[in-house]
Amino acid sequence: MIGRLFGIIFGFMALIATTDVAQAQTYTFNSVNIEGNERIEAGTILSYAGIARGETVTAAQLNAAYQRILGSGLFQSVDLAPRGGTLVISVREWPTINRVSIEGNRRLDDDDLQPLLQSQSRRVFSPTVAEQDAAAIVEAYQQQGRLAATVDPVIIERSNNRVDLVFEVSEGRVVEIERLSFIGNRSYSDRRLRRILETKQAGILRSLIRADTFVADRLEFDKQVLRDFYLSRGYVDFQVLSATSEFSRDRNGFFVTFNIREGQSFDFGAVTVSSDLPEIDIAEYSAVVQLKPGDTYSPALVDATIARLERLAIKNGLDFVRADPRITRNDRALTLDIEFNLVRGERIFVERIDIEGNTTTLDRVIRQQFDTVEGDPFNPREIREAAERIRAMDFFEATEVRALDGSSPDQVVIDVDVEEKPTGSLSFGASYSVSSGVGFNIAFSERNFLGRGQALNFGINTTSGSQGANLLFVEPYFLGRDVAFSFAGAYTRSSYATNTFYDSQVVTVAPGLEFPIGETARLSVKAIYDGTEVTNVDPGSSQILRAEAARGFESAVGVGYQISFDNRTSGLNPDAGILFRFGQDIAGLTGSMDYIETKGLFVAQRTMRNSDITFRAIFEGGAITALSGNGTKITDRYFLSSSQLRGFDVRGVGPRDLNSTNFDALGGNYFAVARFEADFPLPLPEEYGISGGAFLDFGSVWGLDNTAGGLTGTNPVDDNAYLRASIGVSVFWDTPIGPLRFNFSQPLAKQVYDDVRNFDLTVSTSF
Repeated sequence: MIGRLFGIIFGFMALIATTDVAQAQTYTFNSVNIEGNERIEAGTILSYAGIARGETVTAAQLNAAYQRILGSGLFQSVDLAPRGGTLVISVREWPTINRVSIEGNRRLDDDDLQPLLQSQSRRVFSPTVAEQDAAAIVEAYQQQGRLAATVDPVIIERSNNRVDLVFEVSEGRVVEIERLSFIGNRSYSDRRLRRILETKQAGILRSLIRADTFVADRLEFDKQVLRDFYLSRGYVDFQVLSATSEFSRDRNGFFVTFNIREGQSFDFGAVTVSSDLPEIDIAEYSAVVQLKPGDTYSPALVDATIARLERLAIKNGLDFVRADPRITRNDRALTLDIEFNLVRGERIFVERIDIEGNTTTLDRVIRQQFDTVEGDPFNPREIREAAERIRAMDFFEATEVRALDGSSPDQVVIDVDVEEKPTGSLSFGASYSVSSGVGFNIAFSERNFLGRGQALNFGINTTSGSQGANLLFVEPYFLGRDVAFSFAGAYTRSSYATNTFYDSQVVTVAPGLEFPIGETARLSVKAIYDGTEVTNVDPGSSQILRAEAARGFESAVGVGYQISFDNRTSGLNPDAGILFRFGQDIAGLTGSMDYIETKGLFVAQRTMRNSDITFRAIFEGGAITALSGNGTKITDRYFLSSSQLRGFDVRGVGPRDLNSTNFDALGGNYFAVARFEADFPLPLPEEYGISGGAFLDFGSVWGLDNTAGGLTGTNPVDDNAYLRASIGVSVFWDTPIGPLRFNFSQPLAKQVYDDVRNFDLTVSTSF
């Protein structure tokens, strides 16, 4: 027993001695031989090894040299062999990539996938990089809803240590959302909530609708959309508890469920302004607060009020004044009392604004969205608003705006990081309507022209009876200010178009300026050039038209203005709002025509039954008065379109010369319409994009300067204001090829000579 114990101890000591000898082993090399390298210089390999001639190195240092050479990524295998005073380094180089190709991809083009690849021709092949490239292609397919897509990188050996790298793609099927449902919603139906989400449920058009494919990142966006929807309606306790997605049993679709907690809707209670600062006049600041007790609570309205208060402070020369909203909750009355306390904020300044990621868009286009410049007091709310304005430009795929520490504690740096996206389009389209038949158009549109933030639109269109071209250019920040400069031009030529018996041409040029005069109001002014001509009048037409054709080409130069007010999306009530427009054009500064034209539009809109039904009342009118004795021309007068007065054909109502052979429609100097309509969902799956509507329209066109009708001008034309009315229903279908609208209408009041249209279908598409 003792002898065995001594044997174990002796063996253990011998092992330790052997290990110490191995660890202590050293080498000294007088020369280094490198074998197997074809493209890589020997000096490059020696630099990775880091072993100098005559240097004494240990086994551990040799192992470190091995790791450095292998870690360079240039070699498949490396071997270091000491042979007396010579170190032999044997390497096997990775091959060079001869060609990179993608096979099996039908849904995504090579042009979409190649930019994702790091592996390139004439570079050294790396298995790690190839696997990363395969993962990038898979991710691109997953963004298209093809979660089953797989990609295998395959190498094909060529001569001279070269390989072809092929990514073999198996696209798999699109994984759709079979059901999109909600748990916990009591105030709003599943149908109503589905309408606001970007994610859609698969339906009959599943082969065309891309929004019904499952994309995980889209769920996060939808969560925020739900929050914004509920918060804007006073649900301050709203939460998205979870958003889960589960595979269907046959694993070809997803069931997506949003588990939410609505809470109660709160209204504003008492709204007050307070401050301990002696320079603050409470009455002056209270006067700019527009919130009223009983209004539905909305964070956007609170932010707007904070902005008004802080702008007033700056106007009064008070920097660093912040409006701090203090909210007192009354659960019994379901109200929130808001006290805007004006306090002195920290003295922090904006050191600079850094912009990154904009390869096309000029820096100044992004800087124009900031009310803050370098050296101004730092206001976090203004920075958030600027970030929202940058996103609203829709020039960028992603936008991130952050406030970073500056060079000192009282300085911050505003960092703007953007990712650009395409902003232009060239389309070739076709259209069809019952009145004008088949038409074709070519359109070019660029929202960020030359990276300057300018809009440029140009189009050419033609139908069976007319041809036209139009041009629009807009500079939104003229001379670096919040003033939009626009230049609009249009040319239209018609030849016996719908319900006409003459040819005409109209030229319009209108440069203008538009600027804000309030939070929801704008004023625009413009110069006007109009040129019109009526030719080739049918022999059976009214003497009125023949007299206007005899006047030849006429032109006019004038000015115009328009005031607009729109609070439908930014007003105090998220479920109601109005749009108002009023403008006048005054022509006659020079040229052969002179007139005053006045037009107005008023729209009142309200949603009810949890925003499922939208009621809308629209009042529109216009008057054109000739200032000279020549009177107006048919190209100047009003004709109600089928969208203004449903149930009647184009040029179907208004003064008409019944004494002429072809019953000419002459138009009128005055028009007025009132439309009452409601939009509502139909009992169909929401993903079909089909909804319904009902309408009741009233309108009239009347008034002529010259009523001497007939073929000889001896019979007067009745130009009185006769009331027309119609009632009907609409079906709206939002299809992938464009919006379809079906109107079924029945006139209630009309004249015997009016042209009626009981059915109207409009469709347009681009391809």
